[in-house]
Amino acid sequence: MSNGIALVIESLVAVLLALTIGYCWLLNRRLLKLRSDESALKATIAELVTATDIAGRAISGLKQAVHDCDAALGERLGRAEDISRAITEQTALGEDVVRRIALIATAAKPHSVRPETPAAVGAAATRAAATLAAAQAFVRRSQDRQTAA
Repeated sequence: MSNGIALVIESLVAVLLALTIGYCWLLNRRLLKLRSDESALKATIAELVTATDIAGRAISGLKQAVHDCDAALGERLGRAEDISRAITEQTALGEDVVRRIALIATAAKPHSVRPETPAAVGAAATRAAATLAAAQAFVRRSQDRQTAA
């Protein structure tokens, strides 16, 4: 009987040992799979680091482009303000010239009321045409000066 119990115990130990070996084999397969996943994960991380570096360089390039555009736009804005100021000054000068021409035209009118003869009407028309031609010439010269500046 003691041999029978020993045999049962030995058989039980053998079965448990076989189960342990099978479980170790299963764990070994899982560890191998985990290690292969680890190398794939390391490759993915390396790709992410590379992509992050490229994105960082792209952002630096964009920042530089924004800075360059800001400088160019600031320069253009300054030039536009200068031109606007010059146009405003030229407009004020033009208005002053028109006011003077109006004063001269008013002063040139005869103070006494005379009946107008056809010759007087023709002379007045000639004077008006001459004044118009002078004003147009002045405007052309002013425009030429503005485009030259």
